[in-house]
Amino acid sequence: MKKIEWKIPFLNRLDRYLMGKFLGTYFFSIILIISIAVVFDYNENIDKFTKNNAPLHDIIFVYYLNFIPYYANLFSSLFVFLSVIFFTTKLADNSEIIAMQAAGVKFTRIMRPYMLSAALIAIITFVLGSEVIPRGSLKRLNFEKMYKSKNRNVTTATNLQLQVDTGVIAFMEHYDDNIKMGMHFSLDKFEDKKLVSHLTAVTMNYDTLSRYKWHLNNVTIRDMRTNREIITHYNTLDTTIIMEPKDFLITKYMEQAMTNSELIEQIEKQRIRGTGQTAQFEVEYHKRFASPFASFIMAIIGLTLSAKKRKNGMGLALGTGLGLSAGYILFQTVSSTFSINAGLPPIIATWLPNVVFSIIAIYLIRKAPK
Repeated sequence: MKKIEWKIPFLNRLDRYLMGKFLGTYFFSIILIISIAVVFDYNENIDKFTKNNAPLHDIIFVYYLNFIPYYANLFSSLFVFLSVIFFTTKLADNSEIIAMQAAGVKFTRIMRPYMLSAALIAIITFVLGSEVIPRGSLKRLNFEKMYKSKNRNVTTATNLQLQVDTGVIAFMEHYDDNIKMGMHFSLDKFEDKKLVSHLTAVTMNYDTLSRYKWHLNNVTIRDMRTNREIITHYNTLDTTIIMEPKDFLITKYMEQAMTNSELIEQIEKQRIRGTGQTAQFEVEYHKRFASPFASFIMAIIGLTLSAKKRKNGMGLALGTGLGLSAGYILFQTVSSTFSINAGLPPIIATWLPNVVFSIIAIYLIRKAPK
């Protein structure tokens, strides 16, 4: 019986061979390094888990089950580089790269399966980072707040002022999320830059069962739409105000738990309300598009550094590449920090490392063995 061999039309045997080496080494390096990271993380946090009585089921299936894909995706570009270095250096040591070029295969043609593999990894990285991992990150962050670092959870806010709708300004002196209560609340409505309504409440409670639903206590409403001011008092008043606790209880890592659509909604909401707290959300949004692109850059750098046969093996190539990879990650971190704290436009902060390292990659291609 004739064996049926499945083939992708535009991939020849060389492409399939190199892509198999690339992707196989990539996933193996992820499994190896993340396994080591899990062991070190567990050893570091075992005291906290024990002290806070973290259930074993939650440690495994809530924390580490979401820890693994998050950090695998975060350092995907580094894994790309390591896998390219390892298997390409072995190909070069076995004179396979020389044999390919001796057969008339140009270096740019050898790059093709590398770029196809990088494209596949970039697509997977983007989909996971945009839609899948954020949902798991929410569970992971909640676990960390409960069992690792309870003091990191922000539960109170003071002197809040935000625009909740067109011409509607809300002010709250204090809010405590533990009891879902705000104190000394006011709501001003403006029409043609003129104050037409002023509402005050001594306390207010958020209804967790209905979005934007608030219960106001000791309410006074001053209506100034007519020539005569009308004052109305209520002991309690249930009303809809387009704001919720997460709008003003912004924590350091909450953007990690948002999908792309949720990030866009949050950015637009914060812009409308004039809070000036959009930078961390914009940086995260643009980073999810910029980071997958790094797979191409690291694949090119790894290939150009390891394609030449050297007497000292992969040592020099690995050291140089690791330095460049560490520089890329450091550059990305510093530029993101500048965007959040110093006003650098988020799109520039997230794409600038790619631009700089793309120039390095182009230079290395020009210097690659012909």
